[in-house]
Amino acid sequence: MSLLSLEDVRTDIGQYAVLHCISLEVPEGGVFVLLGRNGAGKTTTLRSIMGLWRPKAGAIRFQGEVISGLHTAEIARKGIAYVPENMGIFGGLTVEENLVLATEKGKFDPDRLARIYGLFPALEQFWTKQAWSLSGGQKQMLAVARAIVEPRALILIDEPTKGLAPSIVAAMAEAFRDIARTTTILLVEQNFHFAKSLGRDMAVIEDGRVVHSGTMAGFAADAELQNRLLGLAT
Repeated sequence: MSLLSLEDVRTDIGQYAVLHCISLEVPEGGVFVLLGRNGAGKTTTLRSIMGLWRPKAGAIRFQGEVISGLHTAEIARKGIAYVPENMGIFGGLTVEENLVLATEKGKFDPDRLARIYGLFPALEQFWTKQAWSLSGGQKQMLAVARAIVEPRALILIDEPTKGLAPSIVAAMAEAFRDIARTTTILLVEQNFHFAKSLGRDMAVIEDGRVVHSGTMAGFAADAELQNRLLGLAT
């Protein structure tokens, strides 16, 4: 059984149909990458899963249970976290306060906090600094740390490398590999080099539909398919 499945999901935004009967199977474990050109419907897919935009038709199942139609807070309590493209952190709060808000009971599990420090040492260094003062890469680290401060079965991450320096992208890749050992990641990413270095399975969305799915290794080996679906130069 898949950890997450979308079955003929349709999501409208206003009068426009953005997702057209999209079906997707995300297995448990590792990194599943959702690829596609700008405007294909990748972010809408993540927001539909998280309940931020409610599907008009179809079903979304998580661990076999239908979650489409639930409120976002209910979906989060079932073990799904979301790191949006805009990161969703609170600039006027400190690193510590941002993480406290993401905990269930307002206090940290010492082992999880130690793991966060190990993955993102800068967050320990800037623990008492307000989030607005962090660099773009450090803000992204904080956004991901908020997602793992409590145990999660699935993390949805939208464009985490956008605008980041290559050294930060490399550090983020290492952190994601570590996180994916215990938590499934559904990743939306335009940086194909980053995506193929992490992904085990993948799918391509075009005009709100899944037009290809399979292993990342197979897709990465097919330059013609990459060019046709993503416009990547061979």
